[in-house]
Amino acid sequence: MPQTFAEKILAQKAHLPVTMPGQIVDISPDVVLSHDNTAAIYGLFQRMGAVKVFDPTRHAIILDHATPAPSTQHAENHRIVREFVKEQGIRDFYDVGRGICHQILVESGLALPGEVVLGSDSHTPHAGVMGAFAAGIGRTEMASVWAIGTIWLRVPESIKIIVSGRLKPGVTSKDLGLTVIGDLKADAAIYMSVEWHGEAIEALPLSQRATLTNLMAEMGAKNSYIPPDKLVFDFLKERARREFTAVYPDPDASYARVVEYDAALIEPMVACPHTVDNVKPLSEVRGTPIDQAFLGTCTNGRLDDLAAAAEVLKGRKIAAGKRMIVIPASAAVYLAALQAGYLETFIKAGALVESPGCGPCMGNHMGVPAVGEVTISTANRNFQGRMGTKESEVYLASPVVVAASAVAGFIESPDQI
Repeated sequence: MPQTFAEKILAQKAHLPVTMPGQIVDISPDVVLSHDNTAAIYGLFQRMGAVKVFDPTRHAIILDHATPAPSTQHAENHRIVREFVKEQGIRDFYDVGRGICHQILVESGLALPGEVVLGSDSHTPHAGVMGAFAAGIGRTEMASVWAIGTIWLRVPESIKIIVSGRLKPGVTSKDLGLTVIGDLKADAAIYMSVEWHGEAIEALPLSQRATLTNLMAEMGAKNSYIPPDKLVFDFLKERARREFTAVYPDPDASYARVVEYDAALIEPMVACPHTVDNVKPLSEVRGTPIDQAFLGTCTNGRLDDLAAAAEVLKGRKIAAGKRMIVIPASAAVYLAALQAGYLETFIKAGALVESPGCGPCMGNHMGVPAVGEVTISTANRNFQGRMGTKESEVYLASPVVVAASAVAGFIESPDQI
């Protein structure tokens, strides 16, 4: 029986010949991810009567959501996490300043093709860029997995997105992802597996592929997957922590929905307040005044993103009275950007460069907007209050559009500044 990626990998993990959408399977994850919420999960774990995690070698804990700690409460939360890590003997712990959990999971070789990654964060599908089945679960579910090492999952239906051709110069995977979400809407893939196929996807660097798998959380996806190829295998050659076997869907598998796009027709897009599927062509929102530009997050804080933005900012200045915040997705990205001169470009342009982490993306610190202010961001969410202030607006765009807007002082295309 032909199988989609999700059907095939969950069948393998459940030791079954095949699975079908809607079927319940019991599996043991290869990796379990948590971040600052580890402390809250630990409390649930204790209330369950658990003492030891099922396998400390399968845990990845990364402090990223409020780092460095912006308050005593956050600092105390981090202290509890550090004690838990030491007590349980968890080796894959990344303390303050190492980077965003989804970025670290990939660049450290902890998310591998053909594996199941479960994370207590909704953007865990990000790891599908490596060919993993990566899904977000709740804190109580995670506490239970810590205790017993297994979980039941419902086999999701699958959507197949085929993108032919090549993206035009100046158009990025962020524009493609926003186009898809704008067309299909934010509820189109609730508890579904989204597969990306086609020559346009194969032509993308890993950094831009990750933007697509990450963004599918905004369409409700349980998992998002890109078939691993030589680019992935070369990337993992010196990184992979374990042996792995890639899993691929069958060519004649049956999908709940198949959607096709011509990459050459994709244009720069912007998600407008206050929903991620309120997507409009850049040409329709050009000229909208901004107060702040934010370049970073797990969606677009990688080296390629910083390089593209730096190219726009080179020799230019941030508009008078405006602010730009740059936060690399990891310490490795930060160092590479420093060595390449990108950080110098940002600072000379008048931008602020902050330490790796989530920063203002979820409204904790390092760039929370004031009442009535407008931010253009490379993040993945723009619902009301996402950046910490309900009476503000957030627009989402690609790194080059965010950089150009910082220079112009309003939403603008790089080719117009």
